[in-house]
Amino acid sequence: MTEAEALEKKQHKSSSGDVLPEGTREDAFDNTYKEKEGPKPPRIVVWKNVVLMTLLHIGALYGMFLIPSAAPLTLLWSVFCFLISALGITAGAHRLWSHRSYKATLPLRIFLGLANSMAFQNDIFEWARDHRVHHKYSETDADPHNAVRGFFFAHVGWLLVRKHPDVIEKGRKLELNDLLADKVVMFQRKYYKLSVLLFCFFIPMSVPWYLWGESLWVAYFVPALLRYTLVLNATWLVNSAAHMWGNRPYDKNINPRENKFVTFSAIGEGFHNYHHTFPFDYATSEFGCKLNLTTCFIDFMCFLGLAKDRKRVSHELVMARIQRTGDGSHRSG
Repeated sequence: MTEAEALEKKQHKSSSGDVLPEGTREDAFDNTYKEKEGPKPPRIVVWKNVVLMTLLHIGALYGMFLIPSAAPLTLLWSVFCFLISALGITAGAHRLWSHRSYKATLPLRIFLGLANSMAFQNDIFEWARDHRVHHKYSETDADPHNAVRGFFFAHVGWLLVRKHPDVIEKGRKLELNDLLADKVVMFQRKYYKLSVLLFCFFIPMSVPWYLWGESLWVAYFVPALLRYTLVLNATWLVNSAAHMWGNRPYDKNINPRENKFVTFSAIGEGFHNYHHTFPFDYATSEFGCKLNLTTCFIDFMCFLGLAKDRKRVSHELVMARIQRTGDGSHRSG
């Protein structure tokens, strides 16, 4: 065993000293899974989803043409809603609930739960369950958005067809007691449809209309529909573009890449080769807050006392992994 391999065998710890047992993490890749031999199951199109996604993107395209007629405050409000809803995914469903990479107090969990409803990408429980399956069985039939099936499938196509039977089977076998025990997660799941109507559409539309007299037409199509569609696609790019284009400085043997455009559009989620190599790291990057608004947000929440126990990978462990499996493209900083 090399020195680099020996270092990686050590247990990882959080900033509070909590041990992260490698074998019990539900987001750790399972290399024992084998795809079933024989013909693949038929692809069953969910036409209702196809129609809804088509109408949504037509509405968002129309919303882009309305931008010049929107008040400056409406545009600022749209950006604000984009950031809040994006944090509901990145800091909430992803880093907090899927990977348990830090701990959040009840007020912060409530905020992130509401922000997640504003993002409208399935409730926290379903999002986190599917994301853990994605990490555990990445780029296989059990991966909900398997990028091996092409850009379109990984980006949005997976939402337009029935799940592969292996995705359903593996999702049912995951240990999800932490999500089931979280009252915020379960409350949001129970009242998800109502919370989406309120936080994804009604509030983004009503605030500009009520506070500064924006037309309901513009308020619906720009800060509600267009903003929602942009957040969706920013998230989807992590599943598609960041699994196809970019370098692999940490592990050249996996598909996920470091993609700067995705890093910008998804407020810090584009350091994807790093993230799949070290999924428990709260920063999803070795560079902390650099180009990573979500990490800055979590750090600020810790400063305010609303979050704690950020799990981090040591510099020595990162460098050992770069030497062992990287593609030679690593740059410091």
